[in-house]
Amino acid sequence: MSKHILDKIKECGVVGAGGAGLPTHVKAGATVDTVLVNGASCEPLLMSDPYLLETAIDTVILGLNALLDCTGAQKGIICLKGKHKKAMASVLAAVAKDKTGRLQAFELEDFYPAGDEQVMVQEVLGRTVPERGIPLQVGAVVSNVETMYNIALAMEDTPLTQRFLTITGEIKNPMVLQAPVGMSVADIIDFAGGPTIADYRVVDGGPMMGRVLPDIYQPITKTTSGLILLPPEHTVVAGKVMDPAKIRRITNTICCQCTRCTDLCPRNLLGHSLHPHKLMRVLESQVLDSEIAREALLCSECGICEKFACPMMISPREVNAQIKKQLMKAGITWKTPDTPPEIQPYRKSRAIPTSRLIQRLNLCDYEAHAEYAGAATTSKVTIPLGQHIGSPAICTVSVGDRVSLGDLIGEIPPGAMGARIHASIDGTIEAIGDGKVTIRA
Repeated sequence: MSKHILDKIKECGVVGAGGAGLPTHVKAGATVDTVLVNGASCEPLLMSDPYLLETAIDTVILGLNALLDCTGAQKGIICLKGKHKKAMASVLAAVAKDKTGRLQAFELEDFYPAGDEQVMVQEVLGRTVPERGIPLQVGAVVSNVETMYNIALAMEDTPLTQRFLTITGEIKNPMVLQAPVGMSVADIIDFAGGPTIADYRVVDGGPMMGRVLPDIYQPITKTTSGLILLPPEHTVVAGKVMDPAKIRRITNTICCQCTRCTDLCPRNLLGHSLHPHKLMRVLESQVLDSEIAREALLCSECGICEKFACPMMISPREVNAQIKKQLMKAGITWKTPDTPPEIQPYRKSRAIPTSRLIQRLNLCDYEAHAEYAGAATTSKVTIPLGQHIGSPAICTVSVGDRVSLGDLIGEIPPGAMGARIHASIDGTIEAIGDGKVTIRA
């Protein structure tokens, strides 16, 4: 039974919809006692997960039951914030109808980052994931709401070709929509009525962990959860586009060692050996020889240190990311201590309320609830062969080939971790290059 489910998930190219894009068949192949469905809608402004819980809960539960059967888990807990009242009502009604006794609902408090998988495991199960560890090590799988939805479709042999996402900010009609993977950001902006300002930048993802796109002609992927249009000088945008070398230089010079970044760090509050304020004093030439520098490997890059904690308005998150990149390139790993982490006694009191975070990020003007506006269509998609953790898929089509929605266009390389890629519209293969396949309707 579990192999049958695994094969369907793998064949349909399902990957984690929460952001990282781990091929879901990797998680589904584990043996655990609990599956947590992550419906925290953790990043401010993003609303597609509450929408799916409200309107497609039966499909989500079909996917959850398949994952429970696959992993052998006895419990499936759907986790969401109580402020999403309609979604919560839908979940509670569905759980009440469950006859298996395996399903539960859990109301998360409204703080950031409640959707971080290590934070969620602690909040819901009271288990602490080891440093540089994953929930599997404490008997849990954490998977996103839309991933459950896509697993349910995979059970019906429907490949992952569409993505639910939020578009908000300086846009005429903020909305949740469904779009074909590979549709351009420009086309999605047009679908939402166009921008409300002439000069803007687009954040792909949430305001905390998202990235600023180089232009609006980039395609959305299986992991695109949101698009936020903001003025170029907006606080969310400014820190994301600054030259990395300049950020490092400023940080090494200005950091006053106040420890606020460490005091509010979610990983430190879980008892992990991460002290961002100490990392701010690590010079680039010292990284590979410094014991302190290795702590950067524990950073989740949630952005609290940068966007909320730092009174000097510098970028600990970016510095941590730079150090981590150097360490990983050099093959340096973290040695997990034999003793488990000890939760900080003041952890709860230092949680960051989402409402305060939105104020600090100057996003109050964009809090209007984004209603679902239907499925967007397009005459062209450009589909990346690598939109997941692991090796890019190997292209299986040629220019001029006719393809239909759901046809395989990218296969997992032999012996590698990866995900299959499928056509998201009917059409003709117009171009192949730069790791992308372009289909014209």
